[in-house]
Amino acid sequence: MKFRGAATILAVGVTVALAGCANSGSDADDTDNASAGPAAAAATSDAAAAGDGCTLDQYGTKKFDLKGAKIGFSQSEPEAAAFRTTETQSIKDEAAKQGVTLISTNANSQLSKQISDIQDMIAKGVQGLIVAPLNSDGLEPALSAAKAKGIPVVTIDRKINATPCSDYLTFIGSNFVDQGKRAAEAMIKETGGKATVAILLGSSGNNVTTDRTSGFVDTVKSESGIKIVAQQTGEFARDKGQSVTETLLQAHKDIDTIYAENDEMGLGAMAAIRAAGKTPGKDIKIFSIDGTKDAVQAIVDGTYNGVIESNPRFGPLAFQQLADLNAGKAIPEDVVITDGAYTPDDAKSKIADAY
Repeated sequence: MKFRGAATILAVGVTVALAGCANSGSDADDTDNASAGPAAAAATSDAAAAGDGCTLDQYGTKKFDLKGAKIGFSQSEPEAAAFRTTETQSIKDEAAKQGVTLISTNANSQLSKQISDIQDMIAKGVQGLIVAPLNSDGLEPALSAAKAKGIPVVTIDRKINATPCSDYLTFIGSNFVDQGKRAAEAMIKETGGKATVAILLGSSGNNVTTDRTSGFVDTVKSESGIKIVAQQTGEFARDKGQSVTETLLQAHKDIDTIYAENDEMGLGAMAAIRAAGKTPGKDIKIFSIDGTKDAVQAIVDGTYNGVIESNPRFGPLAFQQLADLNAGKAIPEDVVITDGAYTPDDAKSKIADAY
């Protein structure tokens, strides 16, 4: 069974492509993207209709009509970065399309607030929850409160260390290990396999950072011409990425390549490189993950060297899982998104896909 836009059933879930993806790279060879526009999903889920997955009875919740339902959305981080802004807007747009009453909160990067936000939404009578977790651990009190009320929880963009079809319903997000691998491959191609690299790590405590690091590091291990000289967290923030890069460039004069685990840190690194009197994209190359317009435009301008996409437009898929659950279908453990990429050769023609 396939989703429109290339979806393949996996052992524990499905893989889908979202509209707005600039598909390229090894994971997109079988993709036939729909032209639904950058704000909509190119895939609607009818997967696992009667096969492996989590059913309404197994999850222990009661059927409800999505139209007219009260659904809660818990955002984890401030909507200053394009990823979070686009993610939240996608949820809001799809909620309006589905006739859902949406209660939206933002934890502002505070785990305790995200827990209390979710508990408050439960107290307000939400029938379903969509959660963008701040960390992979720590949400247990909120998840337990939802489970006690039989409220299905769809998690997006960061996977939690918990049990699907018990602590939460399903996870929708990217293959973060593959993103790191593809970033390494793009770097190897652009540098000819010779680079002295600093890695700007994402925030600690979530699988995105762990996976994007391992995917990258494992891929370059066999490349004798690539040397990783520093790894330091930039906490997925532009200002932190800039300050960390400034410090790293002073400590390691031979750095000629930056791998940033999101665009915000990469853009911060670009500013730091300029402040150091060097030319980003030439003296020091930059590769990152996300697919924001600022980063893709920088590739077009020649001051950035590659971006692996991480698509945040989860709204259609998130609400589809809730609809499918109530329709008696089995929900996969993971819904893994097929992401695209932007290179110096195609960034100009694909910039409309960026967010």
